[in-house]
Order: sequence, then structure tokens, then C-alpha cells
Amino acid sequence: MYLLPLPAAARVALRRLGVRGLWGRGLSTADMTKGLVLGIYAKDKDDDLPQFTSAGESFNKLVSGKLREMLNISGPPLKAGKTRTFYGLHQDFPSVVVVGLGKRLAGVDDQENWHEGKENIRAAVAAGCRQVQDLELPSVEVDPCGDAQAAAEGAVLGLYEYDDLKQKKKVAVSAKLHGSGDLEAWEKGVLFASGQNLARHLMESPANEMTPTRFAEIIEKNLKSASSKTEVHIRPKSWIEEQEMGSFLSVAKGSEEPPVFLEIHYTGSPNATEAPLVFVGKGITFDSGGISIKASANMDLMRADMGGAATICSAIVSAAKLNLPINIIGLAPLCENMPSGKANKPGDVVRARNGKTIQVDNTDAEGRLILADALCYAHTFNPKVIINAATLTGAMDVALGSGATGVFTNSSWLWNKLFEASVETGDRVWRMPLFEHYTRQVIDCQLADVNNLGKYRSAGACTAAAFLREFVTHTKWAHLDIAGVMTNKDEIPYLRKGMSGRPTRTLIEFLLRFSKESS
Repeated sequence: MYLLPLPAAARVALRRLGVRGLWGRGLSTADMTKGLVLGIYAKDKDDDLPQFTSAGESFNKLVSGKLREMLNISGPPLKAGKTRTFYGLHQDFPSVVVVGLGKRLAGVDDQENWHEGKENIRAAVAAGCRQVQDLELPSVEVDPCGDAQAAAEGAVLGLYEYDDLKQKKKVAVSAKLHGSGDLEAWEKGVLFASGQNLARHLMESPANEMTPTRFAEIIEKNLKSASSKTEVHIRPKSWIEEQEMGSFLSVAKGSEEPPVFLEIHYTGSPNATEAPLVFVGKGITFDSGGISIKASANMDLMRADMGGAATICSAIVSAAKLNLPINIIGLAPLCENMPSGKANKPGDVVRARNGKTIQVDNTDAEGRLILADALCYAHTFNPKVIINAATLTGAMDVALGSGATGVFTNSSWLWNKLFEASVETGDRVWRMPLFEHYTRQVIDCQLADVNNLGKYRSAGACTAAAFLREFVTHTKWAHLDIAGVMTNKDEIPYLRKGMSGRPTRTLIEFLLRFSKESS
């Protein structure tokens, strides 16, 4: 990144062009409140110079070509995702950040399974907005860069950081669309990104703050403010016992924190009795491993073991804001997994809602235990589709890392819909096998109908999915193992380090496309 003031020779050249710094314009500090992010493409072989976006070109004309002149003398052409900041070009925008967008006509990359152009915009705009934030400017106008939705997503996702519990916070930056472009697409991008940020907030919050009860209250507040077509049921332990969810209760009993079964309804269809889509999310608000306790290193990250619940609930809140004409139900069994005198012990046998018995050979394979009962309950709504999301296995992280969410499904139709949505959002999915080969490894059980641990060490993500399948009779079911995408270090450039909230936007896009096809 290059910042002006530039070296002496460059400053002399700028004066010859009639460009002066803010000190020469007489702007006070109070005027320096707004940044501008503009895009520029990589140079095509047919171009003499890299081409600005239309907004960039308009601004360059507004300042009599001085932006182009400054860019030319400030260094080599900007690469995708890189930024360069200029000061004093225009009184309305004391700081202008030019961002590299890569190839101008980049589209869907079949090798990468995403839309390269959209991803480039998200990354570039995020980098530009963060530069404005570093300059401590409270507002920024953003070039739509040819795709206002992707630009908004880049801005809102890129600026987010969890700092609720810090005294010293970064300057809050308000991002707005520059010009009179596609405001509807911009607002859609803000909505998608805000949905993911809600999931990030839920996942990042410490477990002593984000208890099962608190999680449910936050979702209730967000859902009711999103739409009047919603219902929220925060089911207590007594209800869970009435439903005979013995598998879920066996995990919850180790903690002093009471369990909650969160049930949310969005009735967007004109026909209130129309069959819903049901989303199920694993809601372990802290996972110590229980008696099969985890190693202490990085155990703090297990505050986000409710990432499945966070993403599915956030997606439903977003669908309600979009006023989609479909019915959706979200189910989230919420509890902690803790060691105590009351906790599950290796070798215990528990009974799920459908009557199947489960031998608990490892208490750290608890996610599948709480999902088993929730999946059984999901069938009572006669749904069109059942999708569950869970930070289920470390094996998924080993298999795919943070590159994609692993999808296990008994429906090729459902797989294709999820895949198409993920190409659009850039938050990718990858199909994993749901073979009988893995089922045999969980039903070969000494004491019960099914074991919560695979017979062998290999293919842990696949045997976990095979376990869940034992509690599913629906023909359109998908299990999303999101353990590998739970956190972001530096892999996704438009997300800061921390909990990622993935794949919330892919779930929202799936619902949006499903609603269009249904109507």
C-alpha cells in the first residue's frame, strides 16, 4: 500500500500537475470525515492503462484527471486486493482509496467453484474500507465496482470486528453506496453480510456471556424485529423431558447451565399450512469434551461450538428480513458439554426420541447426540427439506480445512441447490460421501443400536454423518459439517481473524433461490 505524501520528487511532480495536499486546501480536521473507495481493473493487453470502474472514471474527470496522474507516479499497477491511498484530491473526500479489482470480465471459475469477479470485489472493497477505518474516518462511500451487492458484502464483512468487551474500540465506519447506482443490490448485500455478522457475533462471544438462554433471547429479539410473521418458542428442560429427548439431555446434564431447545418459525408463505423447510443447528455453547476432556490448547475456541445454531438462526432472521414467501422452521438444541459427577460417562447408553439406543463411547462426540433428537423432532413438521449445520468433527477440518463446508446428503437435487448458491456467495461447499460403508462402522455396536463413535479412527466426518443418518427418514436431507470453516485466520481476505459465521450467506442464498422457484 502506498500513502501520500510521497517522496520529494513525486511531490514536485504533483505540484506541476496542480495537485496540493490538504494543507494547501485549507481543510480543517473537522472536514476530514469521509473516505471514498474506488476500483481499478488490471491492465488488459488491449489497454494502454489499467481501466477505472465507471465511478472511478467519473471521479477522475471530476478532479481533472489528477487521480490518474497520481496513480501513474505512485508505483506499479495495483494488483487484485491491494490498495493505494491519496489525499487532498477533492474537498468532499479528503482521503481516496483506490483498490485493485483484478481482471475486468472475471466470471465463474469452474476450478475454484466461485464467481471470481464477485470475490475480487469483496476482497478489494474490504481492504479499502479497512484503510479508511485505519485513518479514523467515520464514514466511507463505496464504488459499486459493477456489483453493488458484492461491494456491500465486502464493506460490511470487512469492517466487522468483535470488540464488545473492549474499552478501546476501533472507529465505527458507516459504509454507503457511492453514486446513484443499484441501491437495491447494495441493500441486499448489506442484509446478507449483516446476517453473517450476527452469526459471527454469536460465535465469538465468550461462553460465560453466550449461554443457551442468552443465545435464545438474542435470536428472539432479532427475529421479532425482522418480521411480524415470526414465532419463537424457548423450550425449557421440562419440555425437553416431555419430548423424551434422552440423547440431548444426556449431554446437558453435565452442566449447571440449563439446556434450552430453541424453536423459531417464519411463516412467509401466503398459505400458513404449506410445508416448511426445517433447519437444525448444533448449539453447544461451550464444549469441554465432557469426561473425555479435550486438551487445554485452544479449548477457548469451543465457545463457537454452537456455530451450527448461529448460522441457521441468522439465515432465518435474514430470510425474514427479505420477506421470502416460504415457511421456515429453525431448531437449535442448546446446552454446554461439561465434566461433572452428573455427566455422561464413556460406555453409557442413552435413548433418543425415536427409541433408538446409543452407546456413548466418547463424550466429546456430543454434537451428534443432541442433533439426533432435534432431527427426529424435525420430521414432525412434515418438511419439504431438512438441513442441519454443525461444527461436528475435527476430521472435517483435516479433510477440507477452511476451503469449503462439507456436505453429506441423500439428495442430489438438494446438493445441486446448495452448490449453486455457494458459487454465487463465494462461501463454498463440497460434497462428501454418505456410503453404507460408514454406516456399518457405527451400527456395529456392543451394547446399543448405534455407537456415537466410528469403529475405526479413519473418516471421522463420514462416520459422524452416517450416525446422523440413523435418525433421518426424509428423502431430502443435508448435513453440513462446518468445523473446518468455523474460524478465519487470514484465508478469507474480507473477514478479519476470528469466528467466521460461515456459511450463513450460502444458506440465505439457498433460501432466496428456493423461494423464487417455489413461487
